[in-house]
Amino acid sequence: AVMRCGLLALLVLFVYWDNTALRTDSLTYTSTALPAEFDGLRIVQLSDLHNREFGKNNQRLYAAVKQAAPDLIFLTGDLVDEYAEAPIPYAKAVGKALSAIAPTYYVTGNHEWAIGDVPQLKERLRENGVTVLSNQFVPLERNGDVIILAGIDDPNGYADQETPEELAAELTAACGEDTFWILLAHRNDHFPGQYSLLGADLVLSGHGHGGMIRLPGTDGLISTDRTLFP
Repeated sequence: AVMRCGLLALLVLFVYWDNTALRTDSLTYTSTALPAEFDGLRIVQLSDLHNREFGKNNQRLYAAVKQAAPDLIFLTGDLVDEYAEAPIPYAKAVGKALSAIAPTYYVTGNHEWAIGDVPQLKERLRENGVTVLSNQFVPLERNGDVIILAGIDDPNGYADQETPEELAAELTAACGEDTFWILLAHRNDHFPGQYSLLGADLVLSGHGHGGMIRLPGTDGLISTDRTLFP
């Protein structure tokens, strides 16, 4: 009984730590198609914060972002949580703090559409310095070189919204097939069958949480679509 209680206590501590610890994963992306002036561009991607606070008023989170010294910050959905008491104030505070560090871009996830009033959420983010990409694309310029950043709303958005395929076709028609472009799209599980086929040079997503269940020292055990070892 003592052994079982000890193991349970360790499991509880691990789950608490795994949901409150901050860890920065660093990845280097290389491409011969990337314009020269964008060599060395530093991006911080934050996804699936779900109204979580890291330190008082999220100070630990903002300190970690500053330490990464980003040129751009991407928020790839589920910034807020459908069960949270104050999603709009949280989004406003996070948007204001991050956009003061570097230009910040945002796309919705499934939880934003679950809480409702997405137009108000987007407007509050814009008022606090965040560029909201709702099936839209914008140019990013560095010393004369240009790449395109596109962002789509989550599939839980409006039934008649522009499709990712329509947005990709519009982008290609406007900017040319050889233009380097990045896509922000919340759902990682849409990558193999849809987002990877759009022609983007790089797709940044969230949603998967690294697995709905993770064991110590491993990758995901169960995915968001209930498959093993994603």
